[in-house]
Amino acid sequence: MRNYRYFDLILGAFAVTLVVSNIASTKIATLSLGVWKPVFDGGTFLFPLTYIFGDVLTEVYGYARSRRVIWFGLAMNLLAALIFGLVGLLPTEASSPTKGAFEAVLGFVPQIVLASLAAFFVGEFLNAFVLAKMKVATKGRWLWTRTLGSTLIGQGADTLTFTLLAFGIGANALPREVLWQIIGFNYLYKVGIEALLTPATYAVVGFLKRAEHEDYYDKDTNFNPFALGR
Repeated sequence: MRNYRYFDLILGAFAVTLVVSNIASTKIATLSLGVWKPVFDGGTFLFPLTYIFGDVLTEVYGYARSRRVIWFGLAMNLLAALIFGLVGLLPTEASSPTKGAFEAVLGFVPQIVLASLAAFFVGEFLNAFVLAKMKVATKGRWLWTRTLGSTLIGQGADTLTFTLLAFGIGANALPREVLWQIIGFNYLYKVGIEALLTPATYAVVGFLKRAEHEDYYDKDTNFNPFALGR
């Protein structure tokens, strides 16, 4: 395994973005856009960046290294859920000015994180798999087709799984019409952000390929998400 200058930086940014997105997802927000008032979870704003990170990782470093980063992000997400759950079980000091606030906001995070673990596992591995296969098929040409094509599939699976598990079951379940509004807006927003940031993705990918002297093609890769090697 080669040492890369920027791999660890991307790994850290990926994990932080994922954890912060899940905390922000505890808020259900809405916007007033004329007659259209979309409903969405707060994590929607930041979460698309995790897929852009995934595209960059797979395009430059290959599926196997992207797989390591995905598992690291999932582990950090689970750690956050466990810590929030543990802190939530501790008694609150009677004079605390934030009494009840932690439970009201972060007490819902474990369900969101568990939903995110399932959705992200499906969506991110689908995203990396599709991009890696398309790169070989297109012989490295037309990067935009890979980033958008993989996002359409990965984000579709992710958005549907996450929303239904996070907000469709349990005591915090939302009405069905609200669920479909969240799914529709989140999916369109995430795909739109991917398309909007395509020029930036091109610039970052080009920079990393030159700086790392790497442009990996997954011709003989083991795509099993549980595999340890290539």
